[in-house]
Amino acid sequence: MSATWASSSYSAGTKLVAKEFHVGSQVAVLGTTLFLCGFGTGPLLWAPLSEVYGRRAAVMIPMFISIAFSFGTATAKDLQTVMLTRFFGAFFASAPVTNTGGVLGDLYSPAHRGIALAGYAMAVVGGPALGPIVSAAVAEQPSLGWRWTEYLTGILQAFVLLFAVIFIDESYPPKLLVYKARRLRHESGNWALHAKFEEWDVSVKELCKKFLIRPIQLLLTPICFLVALYASFCYGILYMQLGAIPIIFGEIRGWNPLVSTLPFSCVFLGAIFGCVANIYNQIIYNKAYHAAGNRAVPEKRLPPMMIGSILFSGGQFMIGWTGAQLDIHWIVPCIGLVLLGTGFFTIFQAALNYLVDTFQAYAASAIAANTFLRSCFAAAFPLVVGPLFHNIGVGPGCSITGGFAALLIPVPFFFYKYGKRIRAGSKWSKASVYD
Repeated sequence: MSATWASSSYSAGTKLVAKEFHVGSQVAVLGTTLFLCGFGTGPLLWAPLSEVYGRRAAVMIPMFISIAFSFGTATAKDLQTVMLTRFFGAFFASAPVTNTGGVLGDLYSPAHRGIALAGYAMAVVGGPALGPIVSAAVAEQPSLGWRWTEYLTGILQAFVLLFAVIFIDESYPPKLLVYKARRLRHESGNWALHAKFEEWDVSVKELCKKFLIRPIQLLLTPICFLVALYASFCYGILYMQLGAIPIIFGEIRGWNPLVSTLPFSCVFLGAIFGCVANIYNQIIYNKAYHAAGNRAVPEKRLPPMMIGSILFSGGQFMIGWTGAQLDIHWIVPCIGLVLLGTGFFTIFQAALNYLVDTFQAYAASAIAANTFLRSCFAAAFPLVVGPLFHNIGVGPGCSITGGFAALLIPVPFFFYKYGKRIRAGSKWSKASVYD
């Protein structure tokens, strides 16, 4: 959560950054965009490294470096330094976001993974939803300003890292066997004992194939492409709210900078509702899982996504056509934000679970493809929202994104009915078909 917090905490001080460095607001927004670009490129390195050196080293070391870049942003003397430290801070901060999925895969079977991933997804949503509120409270204090939003981010990351170093151990099974073999060698004096993982000669070619070439190959399959596209679009809309909510509640409704960020909490509330829905679906999924002989049943992951797709699109229309109307009570667009948050969470988590259950042995590559694509969307949307809303209005602007969301509503319904047949016809996913 501290990594996703860092992605959004900067947004509250965007206008102050623009004022201090004498640039336009769109240029200052690049601090958010470049951070999300770093989020997209980082996983291409940290995912393979976690399978070579273990999860712990591939998370702790990059996180420490990310903290240094957070403090670097806070002390930046010029705009170039701000942009560079934001990008590299995200590049290294993406390590825990990327490898958490692998850790949960190490620890939990499909029968329990859905609930574990619900906690992970809450952290993904919690950062963008809560970060702007706290940062706005900090930024509006004359004695603190935008720099302390970055100091606070670095302090939060350092606290989480300290906690992780003390309490979190290695989870990657091959690496654990290496530790066990090492202990047995010392205890028995038999130096021939070793784990199979120690025989593996790390091949750069093999790693590139798994995390650079294979994700592209998987994106060419209909399941990975459409599911990753949908999840990425939703992720982009979530980050679009970093600019949309201040425009609707700050510029149009005239709320002060701090109060105008409070509607972000509505997105978080919606995510909580989505989390409850996914946990309930996990109970239903477990029945299908056990009935199939303790084998994954990917399509049973999709019911929350089917409901969430309607809520996600409807929420955007509600925000757009009520948020800018001063004669409509503010609670109505806030309800729209709750619907958007619920829809996002159910879609985002169901997409992750569906990709993991479908591609199984290639799940890491599928997640890498999804992570890269979603960060591309998230990087673009914050730049678009300001010109979009200022030029054509909030209602038409939200109608465009809500319309695209409506076009994607059939995706989970289609795969719920035809997904098994499609999985059976692909060499990447046919292993998930058992009859």
